[in-house]
Amino acid sequence: MKKLLLLLLIFCSQISFSQKKIIDTIASQKLKGDREIIIGLPPSYDKNKSQTYPMLLLFDGDFLFDAFNGALSYGYYWDDLPEVIIVGISQNKNDERETDCKIDETNGLPTETGEDFFEFIGMELIPTIQKNYRVAPFRIAAGLDVTAAFMNCYLYKETPIFNAFISLSPELATGMEDQVPERIAAIQKPLFYYHSIAEGDVKKMRDRTIKMDQEIKKISKPTLNYLFEDFKGTSHYSMVLHAIPSALYQIFSVYQPISTAEFNDKIVKLESGYVEYLKKKYEVLEQQFGLKLQIRINDFKAIEAAIMKNKAYNEFDELAQLAEKSYPKTMLHDYEMALMYEMKGDNAKAVRYYMNAFQLAEVGDLTKDMMINRADELKASLPKKGKKGEKVQETPVEEVPADAPAETPSETPTEEKKSE
Repeated sequence: MKKLLLLLLIFCSQISFSQKKIIDTIASQKLKGDREIIIGLPPSYDKNKSQTYPMLLLFDGDFLFDAFNGALSYGYYWDDLPEVIIVGISQNKNDERETDCKIDETNGLPTETGEDFFEFIGMELIPTIQKNYRVAPFRIAAGLDVTAAFMNCYLYKETPIFNAFISLSPELATGMEDQVPERIAAIQKPLFYYHSIAEGDVKKMRDRTIKMDQEIKKISKPTLNYLFEDFKGTSHYSMVLHAIPSALYQIFSVYQPISTAEFNDKIVKLESGYVEYLKKKYEVLEQQFGLKLQIRINDFKAIEAAIMKNKAYNEFDELAQLAEKSYPKTMLHDYEMALMYEMKGDNAKAVRYYMNAFQLAEVGDLTKDMMINRADELKASLPKKGKKGEKVQETPVEEVPADAPAETPSETPTEEKKSE
């Protein structure tokens, strides 16, 4: 019975955090006919009407859709990856991928039916998705072998229509091992490029991809986020299941909650600007990926820990202002202010802020009991009246009735498992 309940919970959680799958067709003038597409909408799509989502366009969508959907659903569950809109192109029902990806053997550029398919993506498919769904400007393309090579052709445009590329065991067209690095070096806007090969890939494919990797690694510029992986002990097809999560975590690394590694390697080493670091983290998510997110409580706690460790107590004031903006009507703002005054030795003011926090809504792991206990502990340290009528100056502290009404807590994200 226990096993049955566990399986039921797992099944329900997978439903809660999986994409809503839609099979549709697009009437294409470029392709002179209809083309089937598979659309995956994020779990929160119908609930969060104001949110836009990055778009992941999958060549070979027939078999890559479920693989990417599984990795993304797992990432959603742990709040490690953002929700995205997946668009998979059907290319394998009648072996369309061969005609879709037709490339001139002399120059490595799309030709004939390949040129039509190239224009179908940019002039018909993407505009249709933009019209019908809330997609953010950030677009990712992904493909395997022939389709992985074909999508490189979008790098040859002065302003590529994709911001990120996931190339799985590419079967490179003529000259691509030299041309792709040249184009990556010339592109000015921020670019993510991930490619991988398998130990079981044919030697010619491996050699050319490794050569391309060596050339790209010579490029040094802050706008390029690049990763190449050579998976040992894998075949051409099994490698895909290793590469997909690796690629997604590379592209969306800034999305993840502040980890121990990020805290130790980046944040705590700063001389100042801990709150600014937190602000920029979420500004990047909005500006680059189109994701407007509420700052996680655990990220507040990480910055709080960095301030404490480096004794930069004045930054608690700025952190409190950010808390007021992110979690209004909760105790987070007053708690941060109380910490600042406590650390600076002004216990009277700290007590007042702890008592104010007690009256507000709980949030994260901050509770009313915690606030009243901290206030009581600090009250004991305040000056008392002297003997024989002699008074010692004492700062008055407002008492708050224990049964003071509290506002309803607002819903907040945490690193715990999410539920629908």
